[in-house]
Amino acid sequence: MKVRSIMGALCAAGLMAGAVAAQAAENVTVLHWWTSGGESKAVGVLKDDVQKQGYVWKDFAVAGGAGAAAMTALKTKVISGDAPSAAQIKGPLIQDWADQGVLVNIDSAAGDWKQNLPPEIDKIIKYKGHTVAAPFSVHRVNWLYINKAALDKVGAKVPTTWPEFFAVADKLKAAGIQPVAMGGQPWQDLTLWEDVVLSQGPAFYKKALVDLDQATLTSPQMLSVFDTVRKIQGYFDTGRNGRDWNLATAMVINGKAGMQFMGDWAKGEFENAGKKAGKDYICAAVPGTANAYTFNVDSFVFFQQKGEKNATPGQLALAKTIMMPDFQEQFSLLKGSVPVRLGVKMDKFDDCAKKSYADEQTAIKSGGFVPSLAHGMAQSDATAGAITDVVTKFMNSQQDSKSAVAALAKAAKVK
Repeated sequence: MKVRSIMGALCAAGLMAGAVAAQAAENVTVLHWWTSGGESKAVGVLKDDVQKQGYVWKDFAVAGGAGAAAMTALKTKVISGDAPSAAQIKGPLIQDWADQGVLVNIDSAAGDWKQNLPPEIDKIIKYKGHTVAAPFSVHRVNWLYINKAALDKVGAKVPTTWPEFFAVADKLKAAGIQPVAMGGQPWQDLTLWEDVVLSQGPAFYKKALVDLDQATLTSPQMLSVFDTVRKIQGYFDTGRNGRDWNLATAMVINGKAGMQFMGDWAKGEFENAGKKAGKDYICAAVPGTANAYTFNVDSFVFFQQKGEKNATPGQLALAKTIMMPDFQEQFSLLKGSVPVRLGVKMDKFDDCAKKSYADEQTAIKSGGFVPSLAHGMAQSDATAGAITDVVTKFMNSQQDSKSAVAALAKAAKVK
């Protein structure tokens, strides 16, 4: 069920009436999909901080599907009139939920947020001038992870252009090392394709994937994007179908593969394996994207509770806690991201995170800070899904680039 249909279902069920029992203010029910090791530890910090303030944390964790299962559960809860206090939402979906009139603003908790957030993110968490979501951290999507021993073995340097990348890939292949570790799921296909779009420059990326400009989507540059993706595919192994991203990361960790295109959450896999950035592996910007930064930001939105017109004390406390500098630091250290709040000290972070934060600041100033399409930040689910289908079909068939570009232009019109 689409978000826009929630209001109709609520009205039909007669659940918009205010004559319901008030929820105890000290109960804060939180729906999220952070269930892996590092993620659950990060959420644990938030739970502890909230409970120290006298509120009772009610955990509603829903695993699976990169949040898809959680969204299904959330819609069911809202339709039944039992919305959680807060739920993990990101990108355009924040606006979709706000459109339904089921969210409360948290303005009183967000006094200093505007000056402490990148403008692009401050815009995402606002609805009609009011703050309706609290952002956690920033993940950079356009990373290339490289096994340092493999790179050293073939006497190569970190590639910064596509010609350099293909030269390194050829050397790895000649040495008996799988050049690129790649999973076999639609979102992974879209992540790689998005990286190549970004390599055409952030201005091109924004016109194509944010503005959905038809001239850009059908341009010779977009044709070259598909050509480049096809060439990269020549360095995949034949067993990638259905492979999870972390299994592809393990191939790089174990030296079976030399490189992987993946967001900075992959760093946690290296750390869990006892590997150190700079010594065992290298994190570099995807070729051609050194001055750009595709961001993926998770946020909590806050739902109107039974018998309440405004945000409850517990909801406001939760929102305030999320944006506190100390929590921002602790959360990102555990999750592998960087703080979304500007000015947080980076002393305790590793080299990859420090590079990510520095590159973020540069990209914000230069106009290279752009939302990730593959990770729900740039378009609605319907539009992103249609584009994903085009890319996945291309990467799992012998389709030519010209017909893929035509299909892309058509998919961009899906709403």
